[in-house]
Amino acid sequence: MPAHPLHSGTIYNSMNPAAPLILVIEDETAIRDNLRRFLTLEGYSVLTAANGMLGLEMIRQHQPALVLCDVMMPQMTGFEVLENMRKDAAFANTPVIFLTASAERESITHGLELGALDYVTKPFSLPELTSLIRQRLTTLP
Repeated sequence: MPAHPLHSGTIYNSMNPAAPLILVIEDETAIRDNLRRFLTLEGYSVLTAANGMLGLEMIRQHQPALVLCDVMMPQMTGFEVLENMRKDAAFANTPVIFLTASAERESITHGLELGALDYVTKPFSLPELTSLIRQRLTTLP
């Protein structure tokens, strides 16, 4: 099956074969590519999707250890991605960290009530994000 034009379907691997797989769902190409490069250099395997619908497809196909997800995206919001994940027992406990430009309290509260572990506003610090990811991955059951 050919790769969809908005995602490569390629898992970008670190040098560590046991590296956790992180899915980045982000509609802004520059942010998505920068996160992919940075997280790969940090030792993670990374898969990307350019929108929520593709992201949900990637979650089902690859079962990532953690999902970094933008909130405001075309076709399916990050909130809708998380709602769909929580309805599926296979992904109900997959950690999700929202990345978004919206710092509105209602949006943050809604995301956390849906089950996101964290809500990081853009622009964000890459070292801070890496620390958060590391923390969330070490507390997995």
